[in-house]
Amino acid sequence: MISNKYDFVVLFSVKNANPNGDPLNGNRPRINHEGIGEVSDVCIKRKIRNRMMQLGHDVLIQSDDNKVDEYKSIKDRIENTIDKNILKDKVKFSEQVNKTWIDVRTFGQVFAFKGDDMSVGVRGPVSIHSAFSIDPINITSIQITKSVNSTGDSSKKSSDTMGMKHRVDFGLYKFAGSINPQLASKTGFSDEDVEVIKKSLIELFEDDASSARPDGSMEVINVYWWKHNNQTGQYSSAKVHNSLKVYRKDQDIEAKDVNDYVIELSNLEGLECNVIEGK
Repeated sequence: MISNKYDFVVLFSVKNANPNGDPLNGNRPRINHEGIGEVSDVCIKRKIRNRMMQLGHDVLIQSDDNKVDEYKSIKDRIENTIDKNILKDKVKFSEQVNKTWIDVRTFGQVFAFKGDDMSVGVRGPVSIHSAFSIDPINITSIQITKSVNSTGDSSKKSSDTMGMKHRVDFGLYKFAGSINPQLASKTGFSDEDVEVIKKSLIELFEDDASSARPDGSMEVINVYWWKHNNQTGQYSSAKVHNSLKVYRKDQDIEAKDVNDYVIELSNLEGLECNVIEGK
């Protein structure tokens, strides 16, 4: 059990990359109606889970391209890991899944499978907001082609396959989160787990490269970390998160780098902020 509430804000940059494509919009980078770039909380949690696995921790919700075991589904992973004698006992089941998988005791999870009588919900202590860019983003779209023999028949040349690839020219994004001690006491989330979360945020984009996100195109600038002196918090999470202000230096000039922004951190009496440079 942890004895303190925590709040955090992560500031990261995107340059010539697609941080989170929208499958309902041709996989273009997500934006809201004002043109502000968005990275969903689900996407951020996926990156944190991947980093947890890379750090050697057991994770239940694994993506197909980052699996570290042979199981084909969440249900398969549970049934081959948890003692079958407790699969129908809600209390013992909750205790065991929290103990076994760090992402369950961190973010929580709903366990409800077709054909099973038991349905269990676990509320996790770590909440993550979606990330939003400080300014509206510019999206560049380019047409791509594939001109290869896909059939194996050397006498026939397959026609070119046309497609589109999208990227954010530059964007500075920010997201916030918090750690709730009361919920931590229910899942067994510990002080050691707090350090894992902090390390995962600092190294969020390590080993996260893809064709849409080349190495170095996404960078954690800073992690702002507040440790309250009690379980309920000295200030509300909203007040803590809003103590960090980021705005463009010159509103008439398009930002192309983090140095084009002013980062202001207001002092909250009795609550110190630990500013950690990203890796």
